[in-house]
Amino acid sequence: MLASLDRVAARLVRLAALIGTIGLLVEVVVILTDVVGRGFGEPLRGAQDISIMALVLIVFGGMALCDRIGGHISVDIFERHFPGWMNRGADIVSAVLGAVVFALIAWTMWESAALSEMLNLSTNIINLPKAWFQYAVVVLSLVTALGMALRAVSLSLGQGWPGRDEAEALKDTAE
Repeated sequence: MLASLDRVAARLVRLAALIGTIGLLVEVVVILTDVVGRGFGEPLRGAQDISIMALVLIVFGGMALCDRIGGHISVDIFERHFPGWMNRGADIVSAVLGAVVFALIAWTMWESAALSEMLNLSTNIINLPKAWFQYAVVVLSLVTALGMALRAVSLSLGQGWPGRDEAEALKDTAE
């Protein structure tokens, strides 16, 4: 069961990363178009609005993948001095705390999106509805929370870190 849940989580993480990648591509195109347009005296109208919303997708879209491959910053100064059970316990606690934090982010953004819909809030220049992006943060945060919770369960059962093979494959392709 845990293996099938891990496969589902891996697909969701890839989808979230794809959304973040699309956000990054949009960001690059918008900045390039705006800079070239400024050179001709015609900056891209709404570039700031689009850039801010694309950054939301980039950050939250990539967060689940970053966690899955172990890409978060960690300070391991004392790790070699602690017994293995303590290090694994710290990994489990950090995964649980991370899952709780991202679940709280999702809950808070859900409430904020509902308020944005009720008040019909939008961006300043081109009036992009803010709720769309807030709901995207909800979904992407839940994917991250699910991945972190799955990591905590997997580590608790002594099965290792889900996604570690994916991280090794990414390192191999990068080299």
